[in-house]
Amino acid sequence: MQPLLSVITIVYNNVSDIERTMRSVLNQTYPHIEYILIDGASNDGTLEVINRYKNELAVVVSERDKGIYDAMNKGLALATGDYVLFMNSGDEIYAPDTVEQVFSSAPNADIYYGETEMYNQNWESLGQRRHQAPENFNWKSFKYGMNVSHQAIYIKRSLCSPYDLQYHYSADIDWIIRAARKSSTIINTRLYVAKYLVGGVSKQKHLASLKERFHIFTKYYGLIPNLINHVVIALNLGKYFVKHRRTND
Repeated sequence: MQPLLSVITIVYNNVSDIERTMRSVLNQTYPHIEYILIDGASNDGTLEVINRYKNELAVVVSERDKGIYDAMNKGLALATGDYVLFMNSGDEIYAPDTVEQVFSSAPNADIYYGETEMYNQNWESLGQRRHQAPENFNWKSFKYGMNVSHQAIYIKRSLCSPYDLQYHYSADIDWIIRAARKSSTIINTRLYVAKYLVGGVSKQKHLASLKERFHIFTKYYGLIPNLINHVVIALNLGKYFVKHRRTND
């Protein structure tokens, strides 16, 4: 029996991108998808776009929230699927048959993950993320950075707990680590599974986001190992920019 996937989209005043995101979900060839839209009381026409597809949606909520992770918790509480995927406004499921391919890669995994392609505001491809998805993923895999994006990970709903609202920018990292710690079967689909629009809240508040990430990594990996890991992160970042600059020269 094929599993039910709950796809949750969070949106607030994003009329320019919401339809593209929704169509990437609604056009999936996989038949067992429960699509949940959580809108933060948009007033720019976003809700009118959502309502055009209302008959194809499982749940639509439009009300004020206390931030993106509060909205995500609302979606998570409404989900009834076997698995959960967050595909927020501006991002896309990679191709129409992506969900079908993900679940065909292995039966009954706790987590499925894949690679992400980055896009700019003009929806032009920027290529693969700097942090490539690891060959094998577990809860310790983030020690050198978030190498699996939030949009590229399918998690069994029974392993999901609410997002920790003490974090304003990086609660998704904490959420994924907690789920991964409970998981025994984690499958690398070896597929591009998501398209990611660069420039979210964590990018806009980059320093605050980095501080939260450091706190989260220290909580799970320990202070001294985390400090050592950040030296490695800095060295890898330096190598990446040197290589990237040479490529562009």
